[in-house]
Amino acid sequence: MSRTVIVGLDGSPESRAAAEWAAREAILRGITLKLVNVWEPVPEPMAQAPLLGAETLQHWSQRIPREAAEGLRLRHPGVDVTTQQVAGRAGEVLPDAAKDAELLVLGSRGLGGVGGFMVGSVGLSVVAHAECPVVLVRAGEQAADEHMRDPAGIPSAAAPFQPVVLGLDTDSPHEALIEFAFRAAARRATAVHVIHGWNLPAYYTYRVAAGLDLHEPALRQAAALAEVLRPWREKFPDVDVVEESHFNSPATMLVEASREASLVVVGRRVRRSPFGAHIGPVTHAVLHHATAPVAVVPHD
Repeated sequence: MSRTVIVGLDGSPESRAAAEWAAREAILRGITLKLVNVWEPVPEPMAQAPLLGAETLQHWSQRIPREAAEGLRLRHPGVDVTTQQVAGRAGEVLPDAAKDAELLVLGSRGLGGVGGFMVGSVGLSVVAHAECPVVLVRAGEQAADEHMRDPAGIPSAAAPFQPVVLGLDTDSPHEALIEFAFRAAARRATAVHVIHGWNLPAYYTYRVAAGLDLHEPALRQAAALAEVLRPWREKFPDVDVVEESHFNSPATMLVEASREASLVVVGRRVRRSPFGAHIGPVTHAVLHHATAPVAVVPHD
């Protein structure tokens, strides 16, 4: 794995927001930022048009990463920025370009206000097939959005970071997912807010309808969560941990928690099939509705 944060840059507002986030992340990690522009050659009939030739389009697209890199160096002094232009389809090229990177960052159009993301087919395909963690950043994302409010009640990049939110399934806790969240929190000197939503087995349905007391299963679920997190508390003693375990939809809880988060961390099970975008229903819902940047961490 190379010490690099890669961002897919096409010149759109959402990809520029992703580049700004990626620059801040590269500084936190102390590593290089690489801007990758995917140039998709135009079909031959279009390439023959006098004002839309393939060489003209490629030359124009080469300006995107070059000018973006210049701006990032000015706004983020000390960040090491490199650029690369690759021909092909973004959904195929970006996962391959980032296979040895620490992180791949993509932009996503916002739906306005707290409406979450609009994740297109290319973004979903990249998330589903990338071998490294992928972060989705909404258009319009500002550095201050990741921080708590200042004494005047205004979000400020000078204030402490908001927590890192981690979605965790205690039945199959994966080290790569948990470690990513704890390291992200440690770099930000903030807490990890662990979300665990759980449901009862199907045969409990009628008992719940009849007024089953959920106190005992709730205690068991909370104890299981505490046990999973115990070694991570010991490994990261300086990171505060907030545990939240409820009889509720994990996706609903994560989307709600994203409103006061610097980053939301969810998992994706690696599937070796080359077909389809297999990211799981909870991660899919979080990608579309969370209001903070979302990191999708692949795991076995």
